[in-house]
Amino acid sequence: MLVRARALVARAQRLAAAGLMLAMLGEACAVEVRVLTAGAMKSVVLEMVPDFEKRTGHKVLVANDTAGALKDRIGGGEAVDVAIITSRIVDELIAEGKLAQGSRINLAKVGIGVAVKAGAPLPDIATVESLKHALVAAKAVAYIDPKSGGSSGIYFDGLLERLGIAGDVRPKARLKAGGNVAELVASGEADLAVHQISEIVPVRGVTLVGPLPQEVQNYTMYSAGLGAAALDTTAARALIETLAGPSALPVLKSRGMEKP
Repeated sequence: MLVRARALVARAQRLAAAGLMLAMLGEACAVEVRVLTAGAMKSVVLEMVPDFEKRTGHKVLVANDTAGALKDRIGGGEAVDVAIITSRIVDELIAEGKLAQGSRINLAKVGIGVAVKAGAPLPDIATVESLKHALVAAKAVAYIDPKSGGSSGIYFDGLLERLGIAGDVRPKARLKAGGNVAELVASGEADLAVHQISEIVPVRGVTLVGPLPQEVQNYTMYSAGLGAAALDTTAARALIETLAGPSALPVLKSRGMEKP
């Protein structure tokens, strides 16, 4: 009996040592994945990261900015493992050698919408003419400052020109360099906010009126690219695959986004 007991103790010690070694190996394999994302995709990434970290043991560091600013930051040499920006900019950074060749994967597309303060009357924006009337009638209209490089701001400012109402709307514009434009409506600084739908939905205190009319709608495609100097390409690719996988669909839908 004593011999058997000693054998069992020895076996338990070997199993404990093996478990400790596996745990240490897992910690050694865990890495930090540096992500730079455009604002429209930030909430999607943040919602999906905890499960990814739990499954893989990796730590994901997320920072966001406008699409134009991200292009400048990555182009200027900022370290990144995964970049999530508009497809055009991802392609440009691949051409510049900042993101890895052949690494682009389309993640989502989103249109532009209009928001008002919660409880406020909903303006008619169903047609181009009614949209023009709503914009001209508003006391203040909030949108991303085109100079900041935000894709929705650049498009909307150009749309004002095409609709012939730039002279009416620009003087009362409330421009934001980045972040959630709808916050300016929630705070009462503007009557209307025009921004990508995915950046309107998460903002408390506002109501999404709806998307721009189809004739003047602009969809932005967001893609992921692998950093050309990624510290751990396996971990970075695993994150991209997660963001492009089926588990992303309900997250995208909850933010008014679609699969490409």
